[in-house]
Amino acid sequence: MNCIIIDDEPLARAEMEALIREVSDLEILGTFSNAPAALGYMREHRVDLMFLDIEMPMVNGLEFAAQVSGESLIVFTTAYPQYALRSYELDAIDYLLKPVEKGRLERTIKKAAAYAGLLSEATEKSTVEGNSEDYLVIKSERRFHRIAYADIRYIEGLKDYVVIHTRTQKLITAMNLKNIHQRIAQHIFMRVSKSYLINRDYIDSFDHHTIYLGESEIPLGEVYKKEFFSKYTGGALNPEP
Repeated sequence: MNCIIIDDEPLARAEMEALIREVSDLEILGTFSNAPAALGYMREHRVDLMFLDIEMPMVNGLEFAAQVSGESLIVFTTAYPQYALRSYELDAIDYLLKPVEKGRLERTIKKAAAYAGLLSEATEKSTVEGNSEDYLVIKSERRFHRIAYADIRYIEGLKDYVVIHTRTQKLITAMNLKNIHQRIAQHIFMRVSKSYLINRDYIDSFDHHTIYLGESEIPLGEVYKKEFFSKYTGGALNPEP
C-alpha cells in the first residue's frame, strides 16, 4: 500500500514521513505543501492513502477531501480537535491529533490496510438479500449468510459500501447507510452520525462527542446528538455539555 503526506508545514511533513517509516512499510510516494500540488500528482498516479492536514492555505484539508472523496483513503492530521466530527462526515477513516503518537499512528495504518483489503475484495459485491426481526441475509460469492443483529456491533459507511462490524469479522456490502438502516431493527440500531449506525446493546460509555463500544470510538454527530440522548437516556441527560 502507498501513501502521500499533505501539510503546509515542512517540519510536520518531515516528522510524519519519519514516523511512517518507523512504524510501517508503507510506500511514501511523495510529500506536498498544498492541496493543489497533491491534486496534480493524484491525476497521474494512484494513491491508496493520504495523510492530510486541515489548516492549509489556498484549499484547506476539508475542502480537498470533499474534492477527492472516493479516490483514496483519508487520514486527517491536525492540531485542532474541533474538526473531528466534520472529518468523519467526509468518510475519513481516522483523525490524528498532532503531535502524532507512534502507537496511535501504527493502529491507524493497520486500520487503513484492513479497509484497503476489504475494498479490494469488493469486486464480488455482497448484497443484502433479506431481513427479519432478528437477522440480515447477505449474499456473497453465490452463498447466502445469516447475520444476527445481536452479533453486529456497529455499521460504518465507507465510500459506496457499508462495513458491518460483527463480534468476529467485518463484512463489506454494496449498500449505503440510509438504506441498510431502513432494513434493520430500528429499536436496536441507532444512527449517531453521517457515517455510523451502532447497536445500542454494545455501548459501554459515552460523552457529548464520542460513543465507546469496547475499544471502538464512534463519533457522535451534532445532528444526531439530541435524538441519541433522548432515546438512550430517556431524556435524563442534557445533550449539551
